[in-house]
Amino acid sequence: MAKRLVPLLNRVLVEKIVPPSKTHAGILLPEKATKLNSGKVVAVGAGIRDKEGNLIPVSVKEGDNVLLPEYGGTQVKLADKEYHLYRDEDILGTLHE
Repeated sequence: MAKRLVPLLNRVLVEKIVPPSKTHAGILLPEKATKLNSGKVVAVGAGIRDKEGNLIPVSVKEGDNVLLPEYGGTQVKLADKEYHLYRDEDILGTLHE
């Protein structure tokens, strides 16, 4: 079983962030209020080459919090953890606090 996955080309490996379903006071939150398609970038590929052979790097880096599309990506399981592989252009944006 593989312990580490290194994405190829312009792929990005993301671990989805599971929002809390309950507040600290114990109040249950509705599913729609907790639904935010975000994740943390775990690994990135080197990038993709254009027609002239120049390397176009991936626009996110490891550790970034990103906004993900509702559908898409490839589900990958590694060591009982669930990850998703996305192309760089499928990621909608980065989230900053």
